[in-house]
Amino acid sequence: MGFPNNFLWGGSISAAQIEGAWNEGGKSPVAVDYCTAGSTTGMREIWYLDKNGQRAHQRWEAVGVLPQGAKYQLFDDLHYTNHVASDFYHHYKEDIALMAEMGYTTFNTSISWARIYPYGIKGGINQEGVDFYRNVFEECRKYGMDPVITLYKYDEPVSLNEQYGGWTNRKMIDEFVEFARVCFSEYKDLVNKWMTFNEINIIMPGDDTPKDIAQRNLIYLHHQLVAAAKATIVAHEMDANLKVGAMICGNMAYPLTPDPKDAFARYKKFQDFFCYSADTQVRGEYPSFAQRVWKEWDIDLNISVEDKAILKAGKADFLGFSYYASGVVTTHTTDENDITGGNVLGTVKNPYLEANAWGWQIDPLGFKHFLHIINDRYQVPLFDVENGIGLIEKEDEDGICHDPARIDYHRRHIQAMKEAVEEGVNLFGYTTWGCIDLVSAGTGQMDKKYGFIYVDMDDQGHGDLHRSRKDSFYWYKKVIASNGEDLD
Repeated sequence: MGFPNNFLWGGSISAAQIEGAWNEGGKSPVAVDYCTAGSTTGMREIWYLDKNGQRAHQRWEAVGVLPQGAKYQLFDDLHYTNHVASDFYHHYKEDIALMAEMGYTTFNTSISWARIYPYGIKGGINQEGVDFYRNVFEECRKYGMDPVITLYKYDEPVSLNEQYGGWTNRKMIDEFVEFARVCFSEYKDLVNKWMTFNEINIIMPGDDTPKDIAQRNLIYLHHQLVAAAKATIVAHEMDANLKVGAMICGNMAYPLTPDPKDAFARYKKFQDFFCYSADTQVRGEYPSFAQRVWKEWDIDLNISVEDKAILKAGKADFLGFSYYASGVVTTHTTDENDITGGNVLGTVKNPYLEANAWGWQIDPLGFKHFLHIINDRYQVPLFDVENGIGLIEKEDEDGICHDPARIDYHRRHIQAMKEAVEEGVNLFGYTTWGCIDLVSAGTGQMDKKYGFIYVDMDDQGHGDLHRSRKDSFYWYKKVIASNGEDLD
């Protein structure tokens, strides 16, 4: 049976992680422009001046808000990987041509809010930014790609955080909806599939989250869910052909033991981390267990009648998601050595799975399992937006980056995905993370490579940014040409 003939194949990137040109073309700074690179064992950090005017730093988090009284500040002795990144801003024609050579039929990137509205609504539209993305999308269409574009990926303009204090302020909703309106209006002739917030659930509080942070994040998340729904309503009113999806960070986990408490804890984590946001966006209302979540964190979100109506009217047309690895949940005491890394989130080690250098548990069967779970629960079209593996890589003496581990990772996951589709999962596309090397969101590294296209740039800013085709480039080209049949 295989994949349907109209199945979309491609790759994903994001504006803040690949464009560079952080202060060019009228763009204003975003939070990650103040971040340095981390490592395989440490997350990236954001640098600033604290309330006493002293240099300070802390682990970057997706909320992008500094401590009370702090100010964003750049320091001359630090290297900020996002400032240049892969320099897609100046190389987009070359990069899109390489994607077309692989046979891409779709392409996912985000639009930098800070290029469209650098200083919010009151600062006006930046036409140079509008023109840049039109050029990018026209280049995609030139090669027959049907782009799926994300509006937000943790990169609101710093100026809005300074004005409003971040997403705890409801005024951010109006700012985002106006940004979305401009994007839909400007590009509806080139883009008919959109996603609002990338991995909107990434800030969902967990068991170890401090109470005040959890309460802040739940307010933050509510405002984003309302903003996403309002933007979806705007798109549908503007053009009935526009489809707007949710995008949720995947969460596939197993109980560590047969203990019923472990099984229940595993399901509770799935509810809280994935379903809380996905149910709200796809079904148009908070799930019943949200009452438990709010009680556990002692918070009243003051959800208005209008908020409920907006959520109901602005349901997502499809469900986008990421999947990198699976995890393990237990209620039992575990040794510190039993904890391993994940895509931003840590997990208990699974003794039945192998892991990469970052501790991600490589689990293709978990991918298939996850596809079935969300297909059964939501019964809307699904889109795999992110699936990939980060590796420390260099070009060999022959000028080629040989990456058999990446080929093996994708081969096994595409095979699992194919089986799920043949078993009835309603999946319409697959975009790998990422199609070309870029700055890692979690660690801020350029040394950590994800793409089929190599970019010569490292964590210290050394490299000439030349592009070259990895072995995986030719392998993925063959996969696409065969519509997923030839995985050898």
